Amino acid sequence: MALRLQLIGGGRMGEALLGGLLAGGWAQPGELAVVEKISDRRAELANRFPGVEVVEHAVEWADAVLAVKPDDASAAGARLREAGVARVLSIAAGITTAALQAVLDDGARVVRAMPNTPALVGAGAAAIAAGSHATAEDLVWATGILEAVGTVVVCDEPTLDAVTGLSGSGPAYVFWLAESLMAAGVEVGLSADMADALTRQTILGAARLLVESGELPADLRAAVTSPGGTTARGIAELESRGTADAFVAAVRAATERSRELGKSR
Repeated sequence: MALRLQLIGGGRMGEALLGGLLAGGWAQPGELAVVEKISDRRAELANRFPGVEVVEHAVEWADAVLAVKPDDASAAGARLREAGVARVLSIAAGITTAALQAVLDDGARVVRAMPNTPALVGAGAAAIAAGSHATAEDLVWATGILEAVGTVVVCDEPTLDAVTGLSGSGPAYVFWLAESLMAAGVEVGLSADMADALTRQTILGAARLLVESGELPADLRAAVTSPGGTTARGIAELESRGTADAFVAAVRAATERSRELGKSR
C-alpha cells in the first residue's frame, strides 16, 4: 500500500489529524506515517494507531503535514528537503510560506494553515493560504486533510494573522467566558458543580443552535431577550461595561501579535 501522507510531529494536533484522517476514510492506516523524534511518544502512537508507520525520520518523497512547534520548523523543513519532499501543508504557527520555501527545494509547493484546538474533537476551524508555487490542486489537497477535523476556508496569506486573532485564539476567549460564567454562578448562589454543569451545557447548546439554525447571532439573541426581562437586564449590563468593545480589542491585539511574531521568524 503506497504512502499518501506523513505527519511531521506526533503532538496533540498531529494526533488529532491522524485520527480524523483515519475515521473519515481519507486514508487507510498503511497509507499514513507519523514522524516523531521522542521514542516514548512513538510507542504511544504505534499502540493507538495499529498499521500506521511511526518513525523517527522523514520518509522520502511523501507529501507532508508539518505539525511541529514554530522553533522546530526550520530544522524540520531542512530534513524534508533532504528527503525530497515537494508538497507540504504547514500548521506551524507564524511560519510564512516564504520562510518554508527557503529551506525546501526550489519549487516546493507549500500551503500554510491556521487551525485551532477544537480540531482535537473534530470541530476545528482552519484557514489555508497558498505559497507562491502552490496550485489550486494543492489547496484542494490541503482542504481535504483539514476537513477531517473541522471546517476549512481559503484566504490569502496576510489574512491568516486576522484568522489567528479570531478563530486561532477564539477558543481561549470562549474558555475565559466559561470561567467567568462559572464564577458568576457560584457568586449568585449555585454550587460549583452545578455552575460547571450548567455553563458547559449552555455554551454547547448555544453553539449548536447558532450553527444548526443558520440564523444570525443578533436574531438568536433577540429571540431570547424579552423587553424588560431578565436577559435584557443582563445584556444591558454587558453593554454598559463595553464587553463587545473588549472582544474587538482582544481580536485586534491577537492579530497584531501574530503579525509581530511572523516578522520575527
